[in-house]
Amino acid sequence: MKNNKKHSRPNWDEYFIKLAFLVAERSTCLRHHVGAVIVKDKRILSTGYNGAASGVKDCLQLGCLRNKMNIPSGQRHEVCRAIHAEQNAIIQAGLHGISIKGAVIYCTHSPCILCAKMIANAKISAFITCTDYADPSFKKLFKEAKIKFRKVKNPNLKIEVLE
Repeated sequence: MKNNKKHSRPNWDEYFIKLAFLVAERSTCLRHHVGAVIVKDKRILSTGYNGAASGVKDCLQLGCLRNKMNIPSGQRHEVCRAIHAEQNAIIQAGLHGISIKGAVIYCTHSPCILCAKMIANAKISAFITCTDYADPSFKKLFKEAKIKFRKVKNPNLKIEVLE
């Protein structure tokens, strides 16, 4: 039996940003589920999500320290147990000996200033997102470091299955 439903194939930006949302499902943060995918030449190099350091208790187990202290989003990053998604994607690439110089990072949220500094030093060429994070200070750094920044529309997060 032939399926007459028209298949809607995502473009590359939609595809990679949608993958970033899938990666974000692994997050152990109680405030934001953030995912990042580092891509070069339309190939995935590394992924990361926000969560506690490997081998230590996370917010799912201990609760959110930032919520307990009433710290607004985008402030006092040092209080958080989590490593940001972009940081984890960069770290994973380093652990596995993968060069990310000139790559593009697709992330569910725009970066904080700490992540922006790491992205600049990793020589990532572009950052693509669809959601704003509470800290817009990355914009000046990206402009000076000549990192392209682009927002795309929120992807359709439904996975289409043809049977």
